[in-house]
Amino acid sequence: MAVSIKEFFQQKGYYEIRLESIGGLGANLCGKMVGELAVKYLNLNSAGFSSYGSEKTGTPVKGYIRFCLPENEIRVHSPVVNPDLLVIFHQALMRDKKTWTGCGMQTRVIIALDRGQEKMMGNLPDTIRECYVVDARQIAMETKSRMNVVMLGAMAKVMGFIELDRARQICRDSLGRKYPAALEGNLKGLEQGYEQVRQLSKAEIAIFKSRVNQENNSNMSNKGQEWGYVTAPIGGVNPRFGSTVTADLSPSRQGYLPVFIKERCINCGLCDSTCPDMVFQFAEGEFKDRTMMVNRGLDYYHCKGCMRCVDVCPTNALVRGVEAEHADKQYFLPNQDMLRAPDYYIKTGPDGYITSESYLTEKRIEGGEV
Repeated sequence: MAVSIKEFFQQKGYYEIRLESIGGLGANLCGKMVGELAVKYLNLNSAGFSSYGSEKTGTPVKGYIRFCLPENEIRVHSPVVNPDLLVIFHQALMRDKKTWTGCGMQTRVIIALDRGQEKMMGNLPDTIRECYVVDARQIAMETKSRMNVVMLGAMAKVMGFIELDRARQICRDSLGRKYPAALEGNLKGLEQGYEQVRQLSKAEIAIFKSRVNQENNSNMSNKGQEWGYVTAPIGGVNPRFGSTVTADLSPSRQGYLPVFIKERCINCGLCDSTCPDMVFQFAEGEFKDRTMMVNRGLDYYHCKGCMRCVDVCPTNALVRGVEAEHADKQYFLPNQDMLRAPDYYIKTGPDGYITSESYLTEKRIEGGEV
């Protein structure tokens, strides 16, 4: 896949990268490392910046990086509109049409796609040049690294003009001094991302597009009016009522989620009172031969994995579990108070933010951990 650097600058003058991510995945740092690598080790000029609002886990983050030859200057400082490389840090972002804005025949795409999630949602353009996938979350967990270094390794491989040794060096420069204890794991994650990223075949892309078209057609009757600048109602009235309660917060999870063990539950309601997102679904029922409000289940669409409920539960009826081990969630009950369920509610995996503890070292007992 190795190519000459000058090949990328013969017509356009720039090599442009856009990172599509959410807060907590480390895309901002990843963009900085890519930009520094180009200057320090490739003898290129580079410019880069990120765009985000309040820096919270789960909020949208975009990163923009440009390269050019050293004899030229980068005089463009606007967001990247037509990327040569589009990097999607979470598969849930594929559902947003804005993620694909500006992609064309020049665009390669890298998607952080969980293994086993081939039935992914999205609007993959017909015109993109090539599409690559890497199971970045799983690699990060296994190597005790962060998802951003895994994606950095995948980017180096796909771009073709960044050697693995150069990527290792920028990782040492950026992370070695600040997080020396985590450097070994980060280097392993980088290498695994470089080695395991793979290109989707035309047949795989065709199957994916067929599924997306079927899903889009089946939901067409429920979507209603697409609102925008031209079609907005007079007076600027917001027709999207309840926009927060219909949001799918599952991409914000940190790789873990609360597991409900109903036999232990005493229906005290502490979980419901501490939950910031109305996850718990209580309804009238019987408990110990008494009529009372009973916990029926959890709406995992709304759960962002803060684990406050786990901390407050007095009977360990809620325990922290690794989401990858709970693909079929027991007691998954969508919010019963909602008048409708949004069309875009689908299963999405955790976001890949990994703590210093690896799930591989945890002991599991009755769905809990010690």
